Amino acid sequence: MSRLRATAVLAGFMGLTLPLMPVQALLLRISHPAARRFPHWYHRKVCRLLGIRLHIEGSVPPGPVLLVSNHTSWLDIPVLSAVAPVSFVAKSEVSRWPFVSSLARLQRTVFVNRTKRIAVGGTANEMARRLAQGDAIVLFAEGTSTDGNRVLPFQSSLFAAAKPVGKTGDAGAPAEHPAAVVQSVSIVYARLHGLPLGRADRPLVGWYGDMEMQSHAWELLKAGPLDVLIRISDPIPLREYRSRKDLAEQTETAVREGVVRTLRGRSQGEPLATVSHAKGSARVRSPHRESQTWQ
Repeated sequence: MSRLRATAVLAGFMGLTLPLMPVQALLLRISHPAARRFPHWYHRKVCRLLGIRLHIEGSVPPGPVLLVSNHTSWLDIPVLSAVAPVSFVAKSEVSRWPFVSSLARLQRTVFVNRTKRIAVGGTANEMARRLAQGDAIVLFAEGTSTDGNRVLPFQSSLFAAAKPVGKTGDAGAPAEHPAAVVQSVSIVYARLHGLPLGRADRPLVGWYGDMEMQSHAWELLKAGPLDVLIRISDPIPLREYRSRKDLAEQTETAVREGVVRTLRGRSQGEPLATVSHAKGSARVRSPHRESQTWQ
């Protein structure tokens, strides 16, 4: 039965995706504003097809936004793209993956080669340009994906576009966009078939280490529908962060706290040490923030 499900989902995905790829390519070629919004609509369809139920607390405002998120799985891409019209920063290796690279380029992904200082500088300029155009850009600041049970230390060098070291106006240094805001995003894959995923089960979703993508994707498609909890912080003006190190440290703290609170079933305003675990619901609830469930 699980193989039948995976086969049906994969067939549906290809049937949805292949006809739409030329549409997005055309929108990009003619520089149509819909090229920014079309992947958002598409990934909402993909999430529904995959059986992913999104439980969202908070929202992404229009305008230039840097979204700093933890990274668990390749599923983070359709999940976050279904939340809002976004583009991603990805490692340069993704640009060479068959088929995946085509999808990434169609979503206007910014590729970064973290092994070459000159290449990183070029990526910073591209990210700064995209923020100046009013884009929402997702940065997975851990630099790699995890098993979903922890948040790795953030790499401050990945924030080069947001908080340049050089002064504004220096040759080759991107300028900080004055209207840009920063939001931390915490993603937790909480339930499978409506049952809570424990610490031992969560790596089923996590794609990390030397895992092969095709086999991991096949096993995940066989597994069944997932509930994903996404916490989005209130926007903070980028100019309020003193440096890229300050930006990395503060967003890391916010993302880690969001993940821990979600794993332990706590609301935003409740202390971690004293509140009992919430049971029986995958929906995040807080009296202080917008919360919505979308399927």
